[in-house]
Amino acid sequence: MDEEYRSLTDRLADEADAAGQPEALRRLIATDDDEELARVLVEHERPLWAREIAAFRLGCAGDRRAFETLVLLLNHRDPERCVCAAHALARLGDPRTPRAAAALATNALRTAYALHPVRLLTVLRAPESVPALMTTLERLLDPGDPHWRVALACVEGLGRLADERARPLLEAALPHPGLAGAAREALDRLRAG
Repeated sequence: MDEEYRSLTDRLADEADAAGQPEALRRLIATDDDEELARVLVEHERPLWAREIAAFRLGCAGDRRAFETLVLLLNHRDPERCVCAAHALARLGDPRTPRAAAALATNALRTAYALHPVRLLTVLRAPESVPALMTTLERLLDPGDPHWRVALACVEGLGRLADERARPLLEAALPHPGLAGAAREALDRLRAG
């Protein structure tokens, strides 16, 4: 069991206990039946915690039936759900994932929830990654923008991806105190690459 799965099951145990359904969670953790997990994703009146564990397990196993649920969780207001969804989406191998993550990262109305889609784009290293990170960062370079964590994740991601197209934006990030160090590191990677 990896650390992300352990964290997920610990968190969801609290939710299942609060709902009076600890046995239902234990069953979803114990089952080896992917069909049972897939049914959880579409059955009416299943709690979010049940859908999350089913989607996570299916996604990590490469079962694309988990895709839609994982994308919804990637855009959730609860950061812990986003982290788990990003983890599973990175392992899923679905070709729709980069496009979905890019759409979430660049949605100006959802910037407060863009941190995990930005980080996922960096991990995926897909053709959509650099353009989406650049689009998101460009919008966040206003010194008064409150979403500095998302901007920092964009700068760090662009540094890891080391794409020359990002140079002007990374240079524009240098004067920002919260971004300067990461921008310098990213530009150093471009020079080294």
